[in-house]
Amino acid sequence: MAPHILQDRVVVVTGASGGVGRAVVRELGAKGAKVALIARGTTGLGAAAVDVGAAGGIGQVYEADVADYEQVRKAAERIEAELGPIDVWINTAFSSVFAPFSDISPEEFERTTAVTYLGYVWGTKVALGLMRPRNRGTIVQTGSALAHRSVPLQSAYCGAKHAIRGFTESLRTELLAERSGIQVTTVQLPAVNTPQFDWALSKLRRHPQPVPPIYQPEVAARGIVHAAAHPERKEYWVGAMTAAGIMAQRVAPALLDRYLARTGVQSQQTDEKAPNGTANLWEPADEHHDHGAHGGFDDRSHARSPQLWLSQHRRPVLLTLAAATAAAGAAVVARKSSR
Repeated sequence: MAPHILQDRVVVVTGASGGVGRAVVRELGAKGAKVALIARGTTGLGAAAVDVGAAGGIGQVYEADVADYEQVRKAAERIEAELGPIDVWINTAFSSVFAPFSDISPEEFERTTAVTYLGYVWGTKVALGLMRPRNRGTIVQTGSALAHRSVPLQSAYCGAKHAIRGFTESLRTELLAERSGIQVTTVQLPAVNTPQFDWALSKLRRHPQPVPPIYQPEVAARGIVHAAAHPERKEYWVGAMTAAGIMAQRVAPALLDRYLARTGVQSQQTDEKAPNGTANLWEPADEHHDHGAHGGFDDRSHARSPQLWLSQHRRPVLLTLAAATAAAGAAVVARKSSR
């Protein structure tokens, strides 16, 4: 088999110890990448490094809090010294609070913003500082459908994802103006079955849940790793509901406001009592226990996304449809001319 484009490349993944980030590093390992894993929880990070090696890559652990710029910068310096020049930087780390806005304290909102938004800003800034002298490299921002369409009970998270989108668009135009060889792309994700719904800070009376349809983290990981290998696209969408939500927001945002006001609160909660586990907003939830990539919704989650395949193969699909349409038109003309 021909080597994959990411084979032997140095790829940094923030939030690598669990959830989508954990699935991403496994996928990168299968591609033969040298993966630098950044997160806070030492147990989860160690297990993730083992996963990378078992998949066929090289995994190295770098403990850091992405909300702290200096920690991220120092981790990146170690990565370049130990693994080599960074080729790809993938931001996936985040934290969240499930609660009405009025129930979120200023400290909780600030911390969520620092991790989920500024964590991407600091990671991007560090990556650019290292990539710019070489005039090459790729930065992948892990986004969400909620970067286009906000929902109730997740104001801090939605605000951060919207901010990432605005920040990334501004950065992309600057790189284009410089004629830079560095590429930036974003992958907007659907609801994903990750441990987030067990370890995110929740002030709800019932257990939070992703809004169906739910996808397994491996689906998200395939989309993110594809974007890392093919960063020429500005944005990728994963999942049919991501595409539907983004398009609906463009066409009828006021209608979506009213729909989510009626359904958004109930659809994000199960019938079970809220968990009493450790929230990861202030401390890592996987410091002493490895949670892995999956949450508690395996029986309701999709392992594949036809929309993702179409998104990744948009050009050949469009060319095939155009050729089929042209052939059909030619056949109609030929039949008419033969009469």
